[in-house]
Amino acid sequence: MRRIILCFLLLPILASAQSVFPGTAYIKSITPLWTGERSEDGRPKVTADLLERLKNISVEEAWGYLRNKGYQNQYEGDWFILKPDIVMTGRVVTAQYAPQRPDLEAVLKEAGKNEGRIGAMNSWPIDVLHEGDIYIADSYGKIIDGTLIGDNLGNAIYAKSKNGVVFNGSVRDIEGLESIDGFNAFTKGHDPSYIQQMMLTGLNVPLRMGRAFVLPGDVLLAKKGGVVFIPPHLLQDLLINSEFVQLRDKFGHQRLREGKYTPGQIDTQWTNEIKEDFLAWLNTQKLPMERKVLDEYMKSRTW
Repeated sequence: MRRIILCFLLLPILASAQSVFPGTAYIKSITPLWTGERSEDGRPKVTADLLERLKNISVEEAWGYLRNKGYQNQYEGDWFILKPDIVMTGRVVTAQYAPQRPDLEAVLKEAGKNEGRIGAMNSWPIDVLHEGDIYIADSYGKIIDGTLIGDNLGNAIYAKSKNGVVFNGSVRDIEGLESIDGFNAFTKGHDPSYIQQMMLTGLNVPLRMGRAFVLPGDVLLAKKGGVVFIPPHLLQDLLINSEFVQLRDKFGHQRLREGKYTPGQIDTQWTNEIKEDFLAWLNTQKLPMERKVLDEYMKSRTW
């Protein structure tokens, strides 16, 4: 049994020694709780409508939900944000970088060649992007000579993903990146230098991003307050939980302004009268989910 466990733990290491990409079977093996559609590379593939709904969820709401579910290492803050007013959501594609070591780099480049990868190693993650993906890279916080992209690669990223990047590292050509409509970048800094003494050691592998831990196929929420990496199997429940709280707060605030209820009535367990008022009020609102889905959710909730 101990030998079997050891082999399983070594799987990503052995795979990365033979290939930059560990394979679809490996990705499926580390995301077993996802039962929905997957991308060709094996990553969980949440639907575009859920990604759009996620944009309306605050970082605090997402963080709080995940903490309550036992996922306490999904947030990272302290970013340089290229465009603070642009919210990003997407399906995570991960890239792991390391300081250059010539002997291993030669092995990895040969593996990439055998996999049909072309160009410099920092372009390989861009080649696998599809619309709705988000490029996440751990380049160990390197700023000077650690610029993973400039405006040329930034344009390529946006053309393929209609999204931006989150790098535990840096970028260059800030003015050029700013000019790409819809593109955004969360990085640890920027610098005019170009990338040197770095190599790509893994594509779509588990990553540490500061205080967060990320799996390929996770769902990103990136806002002014930081970034949250959401396990895809929890996304739908996170959305309806947060959206219900938002609706409840909106109703409560409105009724307080109208003077219909006191703060004590709104901030404690609601009476049946308030609940009935809330249900009727819902009929006047544009809901982010189907009403039958909300009704089913409310059956299991203590108000």
